[in-house]
Amino acid sequence: MGQKLDLALAVLNGAVGDYLVRTDNGLALPMDLYLHGEPVAPTAAALSAAYPDATSRVVVLVHGLMNNETVFAMPDGRDYGALFRADLGLTPLYVRYNSGLPIADNGAALSALLTTLVSEYPVPIEEIVLLGYSMGGLVVRAATHAAALSAAPWLPLVRRALYVGTPHRGAPMERVGRIVSAVLKAIPDPYTRLIAEVADLRSDGLKDLGDADLRHEDRARRGLHVRLRDPQHPVPLLPGITHHLVAGSLSEDRWVRALFGDAVVPVSSATGWRSLGEGLDPSRVRVFPGLSHAAIPRSMDVYAQMREWCEAR
Repeated sequence: MGQKLDLALAVLNGAVGDYLVRTDNGLALPMDLYLHGEPVAPTAAALSAAYPDATSRVVVLVHGLMNNETVFAMPDGRDYGALFRADLGLTPLYVRYNSGLPIADNGAALSALLTTLVSEYPVPIEEIVLLGYSMGGLVVRAATHAAALSAAPWLPLVRRALYVGTPHRGAPMERVGRIVSAVLKAIPDPYTRLIAEVADLRSDGLKDLGDADLRHEDRARRGLHVRLRDPQHPVPLLPGITHHLVAGSLSEDRWVRALFGDAVVPVSSATGWRSLGEGLDPSRVRVFPGLSHAAIPRSMDVYAQMREWCEAR
């Protein structure tokens, strides 16, 4: 498929991907590895053909809501994966998935994909670096949580995870939309209620962003309350992995940073490490003033910081 069609499908899946799956619609995207815009089956033959120079260290790149792997592409054609390969010898593996599905489901699917990858990859894998952008960071966290519960064989290979613009404490815009929808439903007018019903058609994945729901039990509690404040997330960052958090900010002004963050994710959500578990060193958290949410997955400054983190042993 062409790049424009691929991007249109990514947007469609992010908006109503759960509905596409429920109705068995062929436009629903499965979770797959992609290389140069084409899917790579997680089989020994296909992986060997796609990665003839595979190395024992890999970086798995996971895009965000309504994106695909091209979100990491820079104007000169390079991306974070290609840079990691050139500088540190990491083989980049790009994941494409249906971002409209619940984050918990995508996390489970990513864990299953990585389990297969470990057994079918051309050479024994010594290290897996996880890199998640926006929702992709939450999918990474959901995958590590699922892997820990199932003792998945890939999890001990993960030494570090990189989160770029990830709403660890949720996305306020989705919570605002949730409240507006509830208010419209309460108005005794058929037109306002119709608007609310249409708004509620947004995907499960999009709704999960409101409180950064990583598990189905987190999602089940959502209907018990309607709130604007950031949640104290019940799932901490998984111990045993070195976690690094990157946030963007539209301005260096502290009020702009606090109110708008990178225009999508507040800095407090992208760097909410105090609520994510004990032992996360503040030196592993970096804010980049002047970078919007759309800019941070393709910034050389962000890459330089991630490379520095990954060079440390």
